[in-house]
Amino acid sequence: MIEKNRTYITHLKVADVPWHRLTTAYGRGTDFPAHLTVLEQMRDLASVKESLYELTTNMEHQSTLWHATPFGMVFLSRILEKALADSGQNPAAHFLAGELLDFFSCILQCFHDGDEMEHASPLPCFSDLLKEEYLWSEEYDEEEDEMRYEEDEVFPDDLFYSFYYYSWQAVKAYQDVLEQVPAEFAKPAAEVLELL
Repeated sequence: MIEKNRTYITHLKVADVPWHRLTTAYGRGTDFPAHLTVLEQMRDLASVKESLYELTTNMEHQSTLWHATPFGMVFLSRILEKALADSGQNPAAHFLAGELLDFFSCILQCFHDGDEMEHASPLPCFSDLLKEEYLWSEEYDEEEDEMRYEEDEVFPDDLFYSFYYYSWQAVKAYQDVLEQVPAEFAKPAAEVLELL
């Protein structure tokens, strides 16, 4: 991983991402910041389950990843680190750690499946994913979005492959977290590490 990408991944803030202009499986990532906050706080199991469901179903659908996915993975990697640290004394954190490890395996498997097919090269830098030419309109218009999906080249090839490549890179940047998990999470963490 080039240092520029590692630095970008580790310094990125939720507020730096124009979530409302990034595609997800069911629309746009407008609600991602609120769901990420719920997961980071890990206050109660019910809200953690709900926000986790909203994020994961929008980040991956039938092995397809979306524009919001690599950015979501950056913050889920940080949340996983906190969940693992708090898993001994917080039931919501314990639940979240296990679920996130399973989800990371799913995302990394999507990357490997895509990587085995013929594909374009990824964009040179993670930050390139936020170039104006790749972002969707400032105002959300469901009809307009649907029309855009009907275009032949809804995502340029290099951008589309970058959804996968940088989702993998986001987890790779936090590999050290996966190498120091509590014993009860050793097996799922090993499965994630194997996919890295």
